[in-house]
Amino acid sequence: MNNWRLIPIFPKNLIMRSLVIFSLCLILTNCKLMKKKEQKQKGIATKKIDMSQKFKPVDWAHNTNIYEVNIRQYTPEGTFSAFLRELPRLKEMGVQTLWFMPITPISQKNKKGTLGSYYACSDYTTINPEFGTLDDFKNLVKQAHKEGLKVIIDWVANHTGWDNVWTVKHPDYYLKDVQTNNFKTPAGMEDIIELDYSNPGLRKDMIAAMQFWVNEADIDGFRCDLASWVELDFWKEARAKIDDNKPLFWLGEFDELENPEYGEVFDVSYTWAWMHKTEEFYNQKQPLDSLLHLLKKYDDLGDSTIRTWFTSNHDENSWNGSEYEKYGDTAKALAAFSCTWNGIPLIYSGQELPNKKRLKFFDKDNIEWTGTYELASFYKTLLNLHSQNPALRAGDSSTHTFILKTTEPGRVLAYLRRNGSNEVLVVINMSGQADLHFEIIDDNVKGVYKNVFSGAPNDFTSERSFEMQGWEYLIYQK
Repeated sequence: MNNWRLIPIFPKNLIMRSLVIFSLCLILTNCKLMKKKEQKQKGIATKKIDMSQKFKPVDWAHNTNIYEVNIRQYTPEGTFSAFLRELPRLKEMGVQTLWFMPITPISQKNKKGTLGSYYACSDYTTINPEFGTLDDFKNLVKQAHKEGLKVIIDWVANHTGWDNVWTVKHPDYYLKDVQTNNFKTPAGMEDIIELDYSNPGLRKDMIAAMQFWVNEADIDGFRCDLASWVELDFWKEARAKIDDNKPLFWLGEFDELENPEYGEVFDVSYTWAWMHKTEEFYNQKQPLDSLLHLLKKYDDLGDSTIRTWFTSNHDENSWNGSEYEKYGDTAKALAAFSCTWNGIPLIYSGQELPNKKRLKFFDKDNIEWTGTYELASFYKTLLNLHSQNPALRAGDSSTHTFILKTTEPGRVLAYLRRNGSNEVLVVINMSGQADLHFEIIDDNVKGVYKNVFSGAPNDFTSERSFEMQGWEYLIYQK
């Protein structure tokens, strides 16, 4: 990558090679996933999907950020009412959108642990009594809106728990295991059973359940669990009907590199491949080029959809470890990247502490708040930068991202984001090398920039030399 110039995206010869490789990967990936979809839809005539349909994101999606709330573990009480006291603090930290993990009651049959999984729903239109009442949640949304915050809820459309009310009222809503003639469970997930989207009644009732929360609680969107496990045409039908009443923010749990067609429905998708690759990069000491090639693939998806970047979430923290277990010394540098690359930053409950323990998934396990939020200022600076500087607008074709050439291409990730006269310059030492001396060798980086953390001005018109410590990051704006 040594011959990169300051041009949008990446050089043409690399583009052609990457497009070929990327296309082959998509073909192979789709073949692998088709087996599951064929298994679900065997012998069923499916509705034709209009792939030309594209939904428009809400205006605030381009500048927002997402803070994932684990109500159970957030406070000793583990309730909506207890969480209310956190709203002013999170607003002050620059949070704009609150994502609440599933708020519906949890199935008791075949549950795991003492409390069960949030993702094993027993009734789509009632509140988990562990968290409070419907009025408690409605009040929480109302107070969040008063603080200027948006609220989205986790929606688990692929499956329910074993004693969901539909198992009695509508057992035909579920897939059946041909060997046991019982409800079908995904491999390794014995506490949940899968729904059958070939059933028109299920589709109608699922959409009605989603609409219930918009009407009753005035939520602003959905984070859709395992979105690509549910048929695409259902999501199109659901969004068209629900958005007709109130345009919402739609975050889907899928990676567009694996399931690009789901970008037809969802405004924002995950970057699972990036999350895994950065962990491999750090722990296996892989070359920086491995990250740049992956960023190229994400960039090729274009600006009609948006990616969310993160270093932790509920699954990663509980099952694979905190960001400090996974990324070690580079955790903060990757968080800085997540807030400044093209997309939306996502933060999990407690990262502002920082929380360094794995939170239990099926049992009560409080975040160990100390009253001191060591990284609150760090996140406040970056979240406000993301929301206020047009150069960091996500999914906006007028915003351009440039990879910058440096004299240390194997260690330094430097990029410029520009929208009109607004610019954000990010320089990260992606190595443990101390006292690293290098230069940015591109005349397009010039003029006076301000360090976003210190406020100090830096004139890069003629001098673009740097000395950085291992995994250090520098961020400037103008």
